[in-house]
Formats: sequence, C-alpha cells, structure tokens
Amino acid sequence: MHHAASSLVTLLGALFPLVTAHGAVTSYVIDSVTYPGYEGYSPQYGPDTIEREWTSYNPIMTPETPDITCNGGTSADLTAQISPGSTVTAKWKQWTHRQGPVTVWMYACPTSTIEACTGQEGANWFKIDEMGLTVEPSLLSSDNWGTSIVVDELEWTSTIPEGLKSGLYLLRHELLALHQANTPQFYPECAQVEVVDGGGSFPTGEYLTAIPGAGYALADDPSVDVNVYASSEPTTFKVHGPPVWNP
Repeated sequence: MHHAASSLVTLLGALFPLVTAHGAVTSYVIDSVTYPGYEGYSPQYGPDTIEREWTSYNPIMTPETPDITCNGGTSADLTAQISPGSTVTAKWKQWTHRQGPVTVWMYACPTSTIEACTGQEGANWFKIDEMGLTVEPSLLSSDNWGTSIVVDELEWTSTIPEGLKSGLYLLRHELLALHQANTPQFYPECAQVEVVDGGGSFPTGEYLTAIPGAGYALADDPSVDVNVYASSEPTTFKVHGPPVWNP
C-alpha cells in the first residue's frame, strides 16, 4: 500500500496540469520599522514603497530571462536605511507551496543613484541567507523546506552581514517553488536600501554572481530542474547560486 501511494504521488506530480502559486513580498520590517511593499494590482496612487513594482503576479518560469533579476521591477519611491547587523523581515500575504528553497540576496549598485541601478550592471549579487531542506537527508517531496516555513509564518527574517560596506543596494527575496515536476517557478522581488554606518567588508570571488547568469542558475541546473517526486529515498539538496556570504 505504501509503494502504491508513493507511485501515485510521483505520477500526479509529473502529470497533473500546471497550477501556479501566486505570492509576493508585500511589506518589510527593518529594525522594527514597517515599510509598505507593492501589492499586486494596487492603484498607482497607493502608498510610497521601498519595493520595486513587479510586473507580474505570476511565476517566472526560467532563470535565464532578464525579468528574473527583480521580477521586471525598475524603481521604487523610497529607499530604506539599514545598518550591518540589522534584521529585515519580508512578509507575504499568501504562499501555498511547501517544496522549494528560500534565498535572500543583495546587490551593490555601481550607479550614483539607486534609481539608475538595474541590478544587471555586473556580477555584484551575493547571497546573505538561504534555506533549502530544513532537515537533511529528507524526502524532496516532504514539507522539510524553507518555503514550507513561509507557508506557515508568511514571513522570513534575515540579518544584514556584519561589517558590510556602506552604499546603495538592492535587497532581493526569492521563493523557488518546486512542486511541479521539472517545472521550477521563481518568485523574486527587490527592495531599495542604503547601508549606513558600514564597515570595510564586501564579498569577492566565489560569493559573487550576475542575475541572470551561470553562477546564479541555468534552466538545466539540477538545483532548479528538479522532480521532487522521483525518489522515495531521503537525500540532500544544494540550493542554486553561490554560497551564503557570512563574514
């Protein structure tokens, strides 16, 4: 009976028609100060926000499109100040899929203004937080994933790296939904922040990548082209992109 149920789950995961989960960051809490985010379908006269207005509430289906950087968002009204060691909590109003990693990124803007910063000027993206499997080894079809925490709590808290140099940055949260076999669904959003009272630290080498870019993810990477129902054996999982920078 167990093997029959497992086979049924595998079959459904591979053949069930594509159903997309819609979700996005809708607010931020930075050191206990709440900043409104962009809410899909909000009117143009909505509150000023630090979040770049994303162009679609639907998932991005390939990591190789330029929209993967900030979900098509180009600029925001506000820029939040933040210090190394500060906490940032991103909040969602809804999220329903439990299989997939959470990643949090920062991008050092090389431009003189944050409005001119696209996040595509070079390989200045680095990862400050990630959660793939919460227990390893685990079944990939289990609920032991970072995105499962978002389902339950509708928020994710990260810490700005200690000693990070001052400057203008994009802060990028990404949920990767893996519930559809070999059909990854990316949900990225970006906010504008200015790091103040910073130190002299900045990642180099293996910690940096462009988004999109091969160091971030390609469509056929085993970390994104995944069938979580394919194996009945517990395993480990490597989250896409470079390692987390934690000076």
